[in-house]
Amino acid sequence: MKKVFYVFAMAAVCAACSDNKGYTITGTVEGAADGDVVYLQAREGRNWVKQDSAVIQGGTFVLKGVADSLAVNRSLTCQAGTEEGLAMDFFLENGKIRISLGKKYDSATGTPANDIYQAVRDQLNSLMQQEDALNEALADAAMSEEQRSAKKAEAEALEERMMEVTRQAIQQNITNEVGVYLLKNNYYYMDVEDLEPLVAQVPVAYSEDATILRIKDNVEKLKATAVGQPFTDFEMQDPDGKKVRLSDYAGKGKVVLVDFWASWCGPCRREMPDLVKAYAKYKNKNFEIVGVSLDRTADSWKEGVKRLGMTWPQMSDLKYWDCEGAGLYAVSSIPHTVLIDGDGVILARGLHGEDLQEKLAEILK
Repeated sequence: MKKVFYVFAMAAVCAACSDNKGYTITGTVEGAADGDVVYLQAREGRNWVKQDSAVIQGGTFVLKGVADSLAVNRSLTCQAGTEEGLAMDFFLENGKIRISLGKKYDSATGTPANDIYQAVRDQLNSLMQQEDALNEALADAAMSEEQRSAKKAEAEALEERMMEVTRQAIQQNITNEVGVYLLKNNYYYMDVEDLEPLVAQVPVAYSEDATILRIKDNVEKLKATAVGQPFTDFEMQDPDGKKVRLSDYAGKGKVVLVDFWASWCGPCRREMPDLVKAYAKYKNKNFEIVGVSLDRTADSWKEGVKRLGMTWPQMSDLKYWDCEGAGLYAVSSIPHTVLIDGDGVILARGLHGEDLQEKLAEILK
């Protein structure tokens, strides 16, 4: 799963203002025809909200208005004769913005925030093209296991390089709109050691932003549940409706792996066979797994437990992303694991796949 995702983020549009005080967006859309419509949209939750529109004429479109003093991330969308349509995000700010919306390449330049953002976008696009080529190669059934392992290693290296590009962009631009925006959309992939100094540099203009406030809160929770800290206890219900606490299992002599998951989570389901194997191998060696589900209904949760062969203890409050246990550990993406030693001290966080198996083999000899 790509760890760098495309981000969307309102500007007051005022057609009565002059060009030198507002913005003019001039652009082209690959594959579009005269008469096609381009929409300027804001993203509110999972929904698009149209802010303005322009008809393509002579191969180009023009949008005019006045933006607020702070540049904000917006999106341009166009059906462009394709089933899914085309979309790209950019920064809406006063000035002359040049847009190129394409099937494989997008660009937005001409204003300070967009020039910075485009430089980051170009680096990431190059890396993602390499990743796409690797994924195509991995689809070749004739590839040997040795070749497949090598390609997977290359893909993992590219994933890490994409995150490094993003981290550098945040660090270099944390005092402007681009850095703040990238932080808001990628903070859950970052360690608390990286997050804390960045949050301290966020400009005052963004200090009351809901996401920034959440990040600050998460930083404190991550510090409280970092490696070396005693585990934080919480109470939920098991599948039979009985109240249980994490402390019923953790801190009682066994190594405990807390697995935050959900039946609706594809990556969780893909990873579960490895956990099932690990449980079978170590359950008689002072090891326990405690599943913490972010499901919304008891039926989905119970069916997921049964279907995935999870025979270890389970807990949930059926509150989805408002899961109180996940909140205490600042869990922003799943699957997520927390490994706790027999004395109740956190040994590791976020271990998966081979890294988790190697850690378990090391401590459960």
